[in-house]
Amino acid sequence: MKRQKSVFQVFQHSLKPSRKTFMFLFVITWLVVTIHSDEDYYKLLGISREASTREVRQAFKKLALTMHPDKNPNDETAHEKFLKINRAYEVLKDEDLRKKYDKYGEKGLQDDQQGGRYESWNYYRYDFGIYDDDPEVITLDRGDFDAAVNSGEVWFVNFYYPRCSHCHELAPTWREFAKEMDGVVRIGAVNCGDNSRLCRSKGVSSYPSLLVFRAGVNPEKYYGDRSKRSLTQFAMQFVTSKVSELWQGNIFTEIEQAFASRVGWLITFCADTGDCLESQTRQKLAGMLDGLVKVGWIDCTMHTDLCGSFDVTSSTTALFPPDSSLTQEGSVLFLKTLDAREIYLQVLQHMPDLETLTKNSFEDKLAHHRWLVSFVFGGNSAAVHEYKKLGALLRDAHIQVGKVDCLSEAQLCASLYIQKPCVAVFKGLGIHDFEIHHGKDALYNIVAFAKESVSAHVTTLRPENFPRDEKVPWLVDFFAPWCPPCRALLPELRKASIQLHGQMKFGTLDCTIHQGLCSMYNINAYPTTVVFNKSSVHEYEGHHSADGILEFVQDLANPVVVTLTPETFQELVRRRKHAETWVVDFYAPWCGPCQALLPEWRRLARMLSGLINVGTVDCQKHHSFCQSESVRAYPEIRLFPQNRRDQYHDYKGWHRDAHSLKTWALSYLPRASVDLSPEDFRRKVLEGQEHWVLDFYAPWCGPCQHFAPEFEVLARMLKGTVRAGKVDCQAHYQTCQSAGITAYPTVRFYPYLGTTRRGHGGEYVDSRDSAVIADVIHQRLQQLAQHTKSKLKDEL
Repeated sequence: MKRQKSVFQVFQHSLKPSRKTFMFLFVITWLVVTIHSDEDYYKLLGISREASTREVRQAFKKLALTMHPDKNPNDETAHEKFLKINRAYEVLKDEDLRKKYDKYGEKGLQDDQQGGRYESWNYYRYDFGIYDDDPEVITLDRGDFDAAVNSGEVWFVNFYYPRCSHCHELAPTWREFAKEMDGVVRIGAVNCGDNSRLCRSKGVSSYPSLLVFRAGVNPEKYYGDRSKRSLTQFAMQFVTSKVSELWQGNIFTEIEQAFASRVGWLITFCADTGDCLESQTRQKLAGMLDGLVKVGWIDCTMHTDLCGSFDVTSSTTALFPPDSSLTQEGSVLFLKTLDAREIYLQVLQHMPDLETLTKNSFEDKLAHHRWLVSFVFGGNSAAVHEYKKLGALLRDAHIQVGKVDCLSEAQLCASLYIQKPCVAVFKGLGIHDFEIHHGKDALYNIVAFAKESVSAHVTTLRPENFPRDEKVPWLVDFFAPWCPPCRALLPELRKASIQLHGQMKFGTLDCTIHQGLCSMYNINAYPTTVVFNKSSVHEYEGHHSADGILEFVQDLANPVVVTLTPETFQELVRRRKHAETWVVDFYAPWCGPCQALLPEWRRLARMLSGLINVGTVDCQKHHSFCQSESVRAYPEIRLFPQNRRDQYHDYKGWHRDAHSLKTWALSYLPRASVDLSPEDFRRKVLEGQEHWVLDFYAPWCGPCQHFAPEFEVLARMLKGTVRAGKVDCQAHYQTCQSAGITAYPTVRFYPYLGTTRRGHGGEYVDSRDSAVIADVIHQRLQQLAQHTKSKLKDEL
């Protein structure tokens, strides 16, 4: 593997690059290109680097249908060719793997060997990506799901699995249903084959599962029959916008009140002749136009004179904008369609445009109020008409909405580095504290972004406000708007900025606009996230999540991994105490797999805290020492066990995630739990005078093997308070049956209550997390102590 300097080693001592530094940057860039010279996954699939997950799926499916070995039986190379595109697909559809690949090439993926198996041709033809080609059904993935369902709109989502026959049976109906509800309720779909973690987190355990999501409310599952009519009836109950029946006694008051609030009316007149909008269509329009106009109807068969005063003699529908009048020619719009979608679009066209902001009004307007501003470059599109709904959708969040035309306000846009149409949120602190939206150009996505942004503390950075020699630490995300992992990270940054407010500032820098600034910091992959803490620079390597960022920042403040030198290695590891165990990562900063291991290594250190010491040795800095220790490849992970100073164990596992490493490391510790025979169970647990926590397991059970090291952690956490034992239910079936054990592993707590325990079952603990189980047991012990104290008090 060719060596690549870590991104920020060049600038650890000075943030101002010298001429030598630029020459060094050239060499580094050449090395990066060399490292990335393996087959280009993007070229293999015929997609650009900015392709969305949906576009990745579509491109792969297209290739799969022509390149599959089933279709090329006479081509001996077909299998190998298909493995290549399958591997490319498996990597590029996954945000974390895609980031590793973009940054380190295939070398950074050595621990992630997806793509080695594939399905039959029929699977890709009939089962793969059911809704990817349907515009009315919005395909949601892990990166955009939360933003969608928390936007304030109603979402009806179909969680499906590609191999599920019932899912395929539903698909034609779901498509027709989506067309029926277009603009009324958002109709989505989640492929649980590609998004298993997301589906599990939403409690989806069967397919298809149909759930309605509304912001701030628990999702509601649909259990009815799957006909279009039933689905529509169910969805419409969530459209709660009012449709008013108007008559002589209320119509003029209703219209005047609406006009006073600058809200118009859409009124359908139902007479004996002509076509009147159906009740459901009126209800749909009320939902689609909520906040823009009020929707009502008049029964002209009962109120003939009232309809006559509007010059209406047959059924029709009319839009009355604020201050409109029949006497003003053209101010009232009579609509000649019964289609809800067509009416909706015509109404939007006649709604007033967003407030126009100019250079003269911009600073004053944005000084004290929160604004969402649409920057346009002339033109007038359907999307711009949709933006007219933003004011109503953001009214409750107290966000005003306006637009700036960069053709007429070129100087203003240039000062903000606005070079193409976009939307930005200004947070009420002046014109320099704003954040640009880089998500989907869809109303629900913009609304979710605006609400998140005004509550968060993320600033769009420019050369003028880029942090230099700041006293407060900054987390800066260097990104490119075309990069899907970058867009997925942005909402996570906003979440983290809220939790770290007051401790750290957050900013984003668009490297497609500020190439010079990004080059200065040797940015060669996106996203690259960095913490600037005075003169120190720390690059973030970890999962694209708020929790991952918080863990990284906590590690900077309180490091859990010991950085070892040859001297401290001899002192702490070689001459360790007999009861100490060390696990050490020998790495090189230029090594892609080493960089990928870093966040997992920090997570491992937290998991093993108090049990095993975790350290690292930089073999680039201490090359001779690593050679003397016979380290030949990076990363090399070694465990130095208790009581054997002259021995170590190499990690030979395939997976280098924290959980796999933890299981391996804990297996070398002396056991803290004891095995219990039926006689031990009766004598020590049921008749003894100690508290016990037991793990009932079976040797053949995979989850039991996974839980075993976690139970040893629990045993150590409870040592001296509660004893820990294990019962082999394969060897001692009768004991487990008498205890009521029906699944493995099962954790039971047997507290000593001062008398012989009568029940075999103990108290069930519904967790396999050592910290959670320990917390449950400590709380139970506190309750017992409180009960004993009260009992003694009563006796006295």
